[in-house]
Amino acid sequence: MHITDTLKEELLKYLKKHKKSDVITTYLYFLEKKLKIDPILFIREKRIYQGKEELIKTLEDQGKLWRETEIKIQFQKESVNEQTTKIYICPFTGKVFGNNTHPNPQDAIYDWVSTCAENTERVDGLRIKRFFVSEDPDVIKNYIVQRKAPITKTVYSSAVTGKLFNSKAAVIEDFVQNQIKSIPLIEVPSQNRFQIEDTFLAFIQDKLQEEQISSFVEALSKLSEFTPYVEGWMEEEATG
Repeated sequence: MHITDTLKEELLKYLKKHKKSDVITTYLYFLEKKLKIDPILFIREKRIYQGKEELIKTLEDQGKLWRETEIKIQFQKESVNEQTTKIYICPFTGKVFGNNTHPNPQDAIYDWVSTCAENTERVDGLRIKRFFVSEDPDVIKNYIVQRKAPITKTVYSSAVTGKLFNSKAAVIEDFVQNQIKSIPLIEVPSQNRFQIEDTFLAFIQDKLQEEQISSFVEALSKLSEFTPYVEGWMEEEATG
């Protein structure tokens, strides 16, 4: 196993800061740096993935990140203005209520879709109270400009939150900001609060095989600056 000068420096800094770090923890830190692994927790799913890109690709492949949808835009200047930050949209007519132009926009949209003549969707004979919500500035801007007739526009809804966005990139940006968080690789195997995604789990199990760890320790033992740490691990193993 080859350890570059850059990785030597990273490991020495880590071991000087964490003097009681055992061999497994040190090895996991080494892997994280060498392979540039940045594990992330998908909060809603309570599952840990190897990285952000892997999670986003998985969700996109499964159709669980964003959905393309159409909205009708009915332009009423008094309903949306430059200070509006959140809107509620009727999918059947394009009627919109802004959070700063109506005292109770969520109640208003419920009332609207429950009596909307264009709403032909029924559950147990009652109109379904389905509507869109968006905080995306680019979506909101569409409603500020007045036009003579309503138009239909393709937008993207988050499959996680249901919120509307003007582009797939905006959905992904919101997802990264609000639905995931980083977790150090050294904490992943020992934690039991969250599941580990199958491919990532298999990767960890492969890397934690005894011969892999032994190869790491052997490589460090050939570097004099790591001698105190290697000897400490050997003593722990002998007394353990």
